[in-house]
Amino acid sequence: MGYRTWRWTSNLSLVLLNRTLVRIIIPVTAVSAAMYAGAHEYGLFSLVDWPLWLEVLLAVIAFDLAIYLQHVMFHAVPLFWRLHMVHHADLDLDVTTGLRFHTLEILLSTLIKLSAVLVIGSPVMAVVVFEVLLNATSMFNHSNIKLPEQFDRLLRWFVVTPDMHRVHHSVIHREINSNFGFNLPWWDYLLGTYLPQPQEGHELMKIGVRTFTDERQVERLPGMLLLPFQHTESASMKKGYTSESQSGEKQL
Repeated sequence: MGYRTWRWTSNLSLVLLNRTLVRIIIPVTAVSAAMYAGAHEYGLFSLVDWPLWLEVLLAVIAFDLAIYLQHVMFHAVPLFWRLHMVHHADLDLDVTTGLRFHTLEILLSTLIKLSAVLVIGSPVMAVVVFEVLLNATSMFNHSNIKLPEQFDRLLRWFVVTPDMHRVHHSVIHREINSNFGFNLPWWDYLLGTYLPQPQEGHELMKIGVRTFTDERQVERLPGMLLLPFQHTESASMKKGYTSESQSGEKQL
């Protein structure tokens, strides 16, 4: 098989493996957790009696903030970065990247999501709406669609665009630690993690993880599953930028 076929096969095989194991290990879904919270009056929304449309809107925004904070945490904590690194190690970027996450990260993310549903106590409709939005926007902003520059600039006020998120997949540390949003871009603007463009431009920027460039390791399913247990650059990420990223930062 060619490189692209291997890559797509491995990414989609990982998705299938993840969904199978999650259903076996954590049989509770976010929707069923929301139903349980509503029946037992758990969560913050059980304390108020607002119109359904307002509760759904606020809950979706709250879930999006939770996903943003989780994403930041997965970059900041070295142990979590080892898992999340599998997503970033993809040497190319398309819709399959938006579904490619290590199995242990998916299991951890599922537990965090279930906890968020119980704490927020959101309506079931809010969970359904957010799940649909998150999956759709994740595939959209990981796609290799090229939008007209002016349209992209306008659209990224409301949703994370492919160009905006592509910066996050750069090998340069300052760029990989920016643009954490998957759905709404507002948290990056408000919390200072927004970076409009890569320093090398979209045509020349390098995608992936600097220390992992062997496609047999990062684009084949066995290597992807073992990647968190290999030597990583999480320590250097925590200390700061490499000399290359430092010199690039001075040019900005």
